[in-house]
Amino acid sequence: MIPTPCRFGPEPTASGVRFRLFAPDVSAVDLEIDGLGILPMLEAGGGFFRADVAGAVPGLRYRFVIDGQAVPDPASRMQAEDADGWSVLAPAVVPPPKGLSRPWHEAVIAEVHVGTATPEGTFRALIGRLDHYRNAGFTAIELMPVGEFPGRHNWGYDGVLIYAPDRAYGTPDDLRALVAAAHGRGLAVMLDVVYNHFGPSGNFLPLYAKSFFRPDISTPWGPAIDLGNGTVRAFFVENAAYWLSDFGFDGLRFDAVHAFATDGAGTFLREIAHACRAVRPDAWLVLENHDNIAEWIEPDARLFTAQWNDDWHHAFHVLASGEGSGYYAPYARDACAAAARALAEGFVFQGEPYPDAGGKPRGTPSAGLPPEAFVAFAQNHDHIGNRALGDRLAGALAPERLALLRFVLMLSPSIPLLFQGEEALLPKPFPFFCDFGGDLADAVRTGRRAEFPDFFIGHEDADFPDPLDEQTFRSAVLTEGDYAAPGARCALASFRRLAQARARLIWPLAAGTFLGAEGECEGTAIVTRWRYEGGTLVLALNTADTEAEIAVPALAAPDETLGAFELSGDRLHLSPFAAAFWSLPA
Repeated sequence: MIPTPCRFGPEPTASGVRFRLFAPDVSAVDLEIDGLGILPMLEAGGGFFRADVAGAVPGLRYRFVIDGQAVPDPASRMQAEDADGWSVLAPAVVPPPKGLSRPWHEAVIAEVHVGTATPEGTFRALIGRLDHYRNAGFTAIELMPVGEFPGRHNWGYDGVLIYAPDRAYGTPDDLRALVAAAHGRGLAVMLDVVYNHFGPSGNFLPLYAKSFFRPDISTPWGPAIDLGNGTVRAFFVENAAYWLSDFGFDGLRFDAVHAFATDGAGTFLREIAHACRAVRPDAWLVLENHDNIAEWIEPDARLFTAQWNDDWHHAFHVLASGEGSGYYAPYARDACAAAARALAEGFVFQGEPYPDAGGKPRGTPSAGLPPEAFVAFAQNHDHIGNRALGDRLAGALAPERLALLRFVLMLSPSIPLLFQGEEALLPKPFPFFCDFGGDLADAVRTGRRAEFPDFFIGHEDADFPDPLDEQTFRSAVLTEGDYAAPGARCALASFRRLAQARARLIWPLAAGTFLGAEGECEGTAIVTRWRYEGGTLVLALNTADTEAEIAVPALAAPDETLGAFELSGDRLHLSPFAAAFWSLPA
């Protein structure tokens, strides 16, 4: 790994450690060292303060003091306890060995929340679950955000110290051990990072670095982070490179980049991509971007690898569940056509007016992008947790509908992602949870309902899990017993067969040059063809509970099937929720 140059956080020197803080809004900063007292820091230019401490050793506890207020290091590598307490000088980092070099088209991703993936909820405990993911057929795990957050448990999107793995999960070395253990099993490891906001509690930057924010631009989380400020951009750019260089992560997922609200957002995205690829040229860099901007994921641009494809999810969720409210409404107008376009072209909205309150055009043309430029999913943390009860599809849909979703997800060449336990169709919920107190706790309770009002219709307060209740968090924790249940073992075996079929039938063609794709709808049936230099993949499916027919080219018997079908000349007859898949050599 290439070492990452660093401007933020403690820096080793020949005689000890240099402590640094970007605090442009104050005239004086002190460094407090536990047991040694307070040292004045020197102005270092550009809004920075520094203090050199000879003989400083790992484990030393420190914090900054500004106008009598003690604050943690915003670039702390480790906290002693919680986000608002002492920062800890972490041991010097030995650069980890180069990560896995698995090609991206072979990615089958499990999205994992460290705190609920095991009863212990720690990095070390998750090592014990890695064999499960490997044996199931996954080739990668993607950790939800792990940066230090306030309280005992959180989804991770309320982080305030983004360089420090949360102590509830373990130490930085525990996280490095998890990444190394995954690599030892042939699993790549990705990390979800959040650069569009800080959490609502424990963020002290406004006290001494107001230039981090634009008070004149509001976001759902408060004043926007000012990406027009080069120092602010550098704080996050260095963080992205840090996870790759210091921990050996194979890739990053960038949360909600459409929420970057200031000038400089485009520059920021390019700087992040270039910095990450300077550390690791083959890093998997994945965007979440509601704006559907294809240029960011153009393979020739060498910026980002792929984008989470909410369009794919929304269209297939409508088809499988019949739900059409909230953010599913734009796809419910013609869900079959939307699903066909998502399969063949990635984005459903490619510049057409988006039927929300604004009606503005959304997206850019994506038909020329290869399928692996899109990460597809039938569920993820958001689309489970945004629901009033945090309920999963496994507890709501009939088996044949679930089976069709899994078949299409695993046997289309976009990159499949499943949320932890989905491979075994575990019905355990994943409701939103956090650990705030006082007025903020009440604001969270009302805010979730206000953010997704359509999903809360029909759920009175008595039915709604309190996100601040310890039991809400505990209800999401997965145990060995969950996976040992007979239904879970059967579902897991089915998933494993699909993963094996994907490796056998899709990977060899996806390794070659992509030539294009076409998709067609006929009634409730869809057929999609993906053409590669080495051959063609064909997927046909019936999205309804009635029989359907569709025209297909003259084909031999399919390689994989779901449900009953009959092929007669160029007509394919499919029973309800049936599907067929072919991998055809050139």
